[in-house]
Amino acid sequence: MNTVAVVGFSSAGTSLTTSGVETLVPVITAALEDAGLGRREVDFWCSGSSDYLAGRAFSFVSAVDAIGAVPPIAESHVEMDAAWALYEAYLKILAGEAETALVYGFGKGTAGDLDRVLSLQLDPYTVAPLWPGAVGIAALQARLALDAGLFTEDDMARVVGRRAEGPYLSCPLREHDVARVADGAAAVVLAASDRARRLRERPARISGFAHRVDPQGLGERDLTTVPSAVAAARDAGLDGTVDVAALHAPFTHQELLLREVVRAGSYLPFGANAMFSAGLSRIGSAAGEVMSGRARTAVGHATSGPALQQNLVCVLEA
Repeated sequence: MNTVAVVGFSSAGTSLTTSGVETLVPVITAALEDAGLGRREVDFWCSGSSDYLAGRAFSFVSAVDAIGAVPPIAESHVEMDAAWALYEAYLKILAGEAETALVYGFGKGTAGDLDRVLSLQLDPYTVAPLWPGAVGIAALQARLALDAGLFTEDDMARVVGRRAEGPYLSCPLREHDVARVADGAAAVVLAASDRARRLRERPARISGFAHRVDPQGLGERDLTTVPSAVAAARDAGLDGTVDVAALHAPFTHQELLLREVVRAGSYLPFGANAMFSAGLSRIGSAAGEVMSGRARTAVGHATSGPALQQNLVCVLEA
């Protein structure tokens, strides 16, 4: 059976326009250079972004200008964080329909009030009309975990090297508990096993890849155990402790909840929350640890939806 490996990665922490073209051109170029692959050697392209966030229909079509559609290319898109586009490209190579793929994601989260926009992910009849905001929903989850004795506010602050002091942003979350909303883009290059070994000395092989989703209703799942993350980790074949993990946790308490699911010797810090590229960047960062030789095994994680509703786990090894 064919296997798939990560052979290149690049990211940027800015986005000049909502189309993403100006930001994507250097990011895609850098990812291809990292992989030692030419643009016309890419068999399949797949992207992740949001038309709603960009404010216009089919905004991802504009981004194709960053890769060039002539000569004709095989291209696809998901309205999700690009980590899910990576899953599509992974399956494309496993099925033998491509030997190489480049996956990219982009978003300009600072273009509007993201906290309010994300309220529209909630139940449209009973919750969304209340406009609770993403931070407010996360605060409810944090309060449940604190009341259950899973950790303390000091534990949350230590995730980002801070102390639990200062005013609350939304009790029990302080400003340091909430990842800064940012613009950004990322690109990851995949290759089938034989091609991957020819491209670089130490590719990061994907040994397991799965994603799962919990019910939309906040009262229909245990917000403190993250069932979909547990299921995704199990189905990805995650067993035991890996050398390093890069978790997509926009809030400090979510990092602690996810660490109970993904055990690692160390965890890469999570910086700004760049919508629709942050999850892909986490997988790229985890792969980078393997490709550099700093780790033999790693996990990249991505999440989407309110209170860790959807979770994706990518297990990587040398």
